[in-house]
Amino acid sequence: MSIGTITPGELDELRKRQAVDLIDVRTPAEFREVHIDFARLVPLESFDPQRVMAGRPVAADEPLYVVCRSGSRAKRACELMVDRGYGNVVVVEGGTLGWENAGLPVVRGKKAISLERQVRIAAGTLVLTGLLLGAFVHPAFIGLAAFVGAGLIFAGVTDRCSMGLLLARMPWNQAGEAATCAG
Repeated sequence: MSIGTITPGELDELRKRQAVDLIDVRTPAEFREVHIDFARLVPLESFDPQRVMAGRPVAADEPLYVVCRSGSRAKRACELMVDRGYGNVVVVEGGTLGWENAGLPVVRGKKAISLERQVRIAAGTLVLTGLLLGAFVHPAFIGLAAFVGAGLIFAGVTDRCSMGLLLARMPWNQAGEAATCAG
């Protein structure tokens, strides 16, 4: 089984002709900020392929389209689907950013800091803290900067970010009931 891709324009044209099932795997806060009007929220940090398939508004043999901010988390969700034996999954190229850049309609809500920016802020803060503590308190604190650096290298090589998954679970990235309603 392979993972397909579709451009935002192609998906928009397809949905005008037939019902499509589009899930958004970003955090509730990101979804609340901006989302494709017919997407339903299924956050990656709580992603369960069996539950996704059970809750589909279209026939089980129809493709499942997956979107995130730019494509990386959507690809990971599709890989989880394929690993569990579900085929016919399709990543929306460029994610929600690509959809917006194509001039297609989105629903806007309360502004939030993207998960990618949160990871950069947290990593930078931890590295700077480790270096300052290493310089002024004890040299062993430099290990904190080294640990974060190693984590960033791992995330870059594997395209899986543990810090991002942790930050996605933080209270400020949860939006409550309102964000789970598909538009």
